[in-house]
Amino acid sequence: MPTYQYEAMDQTGKTVKDTIDAASNDDALAKIKNQGLFPTSVRERRTRQRGGGASAAPTPTVGRKKSISDISINIGGVGTKKLSLFTRQLSTLQDAGLPILRSLQILALQQKPGLLKNTLEAVAVDVEGGTSLSEAMERHPKAFDRLYVKMIAAGEVSGTLDVILQRLADFMEKAQKLKSKIRGAMVYPVVVMVVAVLIVTGIMVFVVPKFGEIFADFDAKMPATTQFLITASYWISGVGPDGQMSAEDDNPMIPGWAWIIVSPFLIWGFMKLMGQSKGGRKFTDEFKLYIPVFGKLLRFTCIARFTRTLGTLVHAGVPILEAMLITRDTVGNNKFEVALQKVHDSIREGETISQPLRESKIADELVVNMIDVGEETGELDKMLMKVADNYDEAVDTTVGALVSILEPIMVVMLGGIVGFIVISLFLPMVAIVDTLAQAG
Repeated sequence: MPTYQYEAMDQTGKTVKDTIDAASNDDALAKIKNQGLFPTSVRERRTRQRGGGASAAPTPTVGRKKSISDISINIGGVGTKKLSLFTRQLSTLQDAGLPILRSLQILALQQKPGLLKNTLEAVAVDVEGGTSLSEAMERHPKAFDRLYVKMIAAGEVSGTLDVILQRLADFMEKAQKLKSKIRGAMVYPVVVMVVAVLIVTGIMVFVVPKFGEIFADFDAKMPATTQFLITASYWISGVGPDGQMSAEDDNPMIPGWAWIIVSPFLIWGFMKLMGQSKGGRKFTDEFKLYIPVFGKLLRFTCIARFTRTLGTLVHAGVPILEAMLITRDTVGNNKFEVALQKVHDSIREGETISQPLRESKIADELVVNMIDVGEETGELDKMLMKVADNYDEAVDTTVGALVSILEPIMVVMLGGIVGFIVISLFLPMVAIVDTLAQAG
């Protein structure tokens, strides 16, 4: 029988860590609850402890006064992974019947110093003062976004907060998994590109200028490609044919290698600056959708995000107009935002969701038809979740295709650059050898 390692809270709020033998995860949860504990984390141990001795006694963790190490500086927001874990633990405590205030206090105690811990402490204080959980969370947008707050509010109204929290945790975990897949697929191409740029830059800085000096000493006639290569190497290295800096001391020139290092950051900053204005964001978001392969991947990601978000909100009981506005604000692309605003206006006028979606052409006809069927049958949330699942799979396929395409492209590009350098340096060397042979 597998052994499960768990963390739980007793009736006094103390943390208990121990192990338990159970047939499954659900069986382990049931056994822990039968002991009068409230489980917050249960996971199967991969190896058994040797020796059949009894389990060690529970090691409760008592509260302590804050020390200097507990003081944290809150920068940015709460990560999706941390928020998802908190949501899952809060759902477990609510399912166990623990009061919401006590649940918040328990989870705040076990958090490491940081924004989430400070936020939970503040939320607990507000809830203790009579504020609803959704209203208290709404005061902390860095931790809980609009979608999160509205889902909590729907759970409070319907009396199914534990179920809503579980669905919300599922939603965030799937969103994080999708993001991790895309980022993971990009690691290999980015590393290869960085290494290739470093190698070529090193050749241009340390190797090509030496050949330039040799060619100059022999007064060799250089073809246009060789002249271009040597000129480019002088620019990248920042030195001239005489080996000295290529600019006057009072007006120094920034070497090309510095521009190569800085250029990605400049491009990133320019894109961020463009995104600050309405027109610039509209242009950049639409431009991204038309990039070969990348655009298709981004479109699939946006469709999966908006259908899963809308389906989750509708299933939670959030009014459709409010759910549409929340989905619009979280979809992450200007073109999709404009289309979803038109859908919102269409619903407000008593019309359908599918028609403005069809006119906007942001989604395939199959997606529109599935949403249309969902409206007619009254199962819009189920249809939206099916679309999201299908597009999650499409994203996986597209990411695989993207990686398979990028690998040969990068190999061909790197081979072409190195081949160009070799040929450009080889041609003058042939001319020098011929000249020496004739002189001999």
